[in-house]
Amino acid sequence: MRRHPRPRRSQPIERHALAGLLAQASPDQWAEPSLCDGWRVREVVAHITMSYRISMPRFLFGLARSGFKFNSYSDQQARADATRLTDAQLLASLQDNIEHPWRPPGGGQVGALSHDVIHGFDITEPLGWPAAPPERIKLVLEHAGKKNLAFFGTDLTGKRLIADDVDLTLGDGPREIRMTAREMLLAVTGRAPLPS
Repeated sequence: MRRHPRPRRSQPIERHALAGLLAQASPDQWAEPSLCDGWRVREVVAHITMSYRISMPRFLFGLARSGFKFNSYSDQQARADATRLTDAQLLASLQDNIEHPWRPPGGGQVGALSHDVIHGFDITEPLGWPAAPPERIKLVLEHAGKKNLAFFGTDLTGKRLIADDVDLTLGDGPREIRMTAREMLLAVTGRAPLPS
């Protein structure tokens, strides 16, 4: 199996860039629907900053109340926090934690970067803001294994996705599909249709 170099601490770069964009956002933009079904920009920011604001005991209690279904718990928590906190408070939570060392359980540094890049897209795409650079998207995608793709319901059987702006290929099927790294990330995470 091919080994990839460990990514540098890129997630503070993503958080800093997103915080800068959000600092200039209007109330209407904070209320804009995101790429996450049923979430506005506010809920996405609440989700991104959840791990900075919620202690482990409180997290485990909430998870238990949701029957240990993480997606259900994170949805409920994001909606509750987006209702309880103002735009300024959510922004401050992101700004104050740009250098936070949070890592998702079992995900490590790559998982933290993936979390920030993917959810960053959930905000920047509908608002027409600049996306993460292709080189950092590549860091996310080249570490995406079958388990990660399955989480998003992605099936690359028979396909080989080839980025035309960075050196990146996903899948090993005979059908070549060329796209940008940005388009590839949106497709494999279920944010955009995957070409058939």
